[in-house]
Amino acid sequence: YRILVDRLWPRGIKKEAAQIDMWLKEIAPSHELRKLFHSGTIDFKEFSKRYHAVLNKNPAWLELHNLADSKKTITLIYASKNTIENHAILLMKQLHTKE
Repeated sequence: YRILVDRLWPRGIKKEAAQIDMWLKEIAPSHELRKLFHSGTIDFKEFSKRYHAVLNKNPAWLELHNLADSKKTITLIYASKNTIENHAILLMKQLHTKE
């Protein structure tokens, strides 16, 4: 079950070709938080801390958590070129710890 977890649709990808089962844009970090991280104003550790603080209050987190429980496999899709420091990695880690 493929879930796009970005707030914006990835450029150059047609929706028909993406094979996305769900677009859960509400789970993505706020524009302000994303901008702080990408500008270098905050590092990934601080980004993670701030994202986790708001994530647990986000109704989309419960939706994602329930999907993870109900599906055999879910794949989080994101457009970031950084495959190590991004919000999808944080989501995956939090899903594995079931916080």
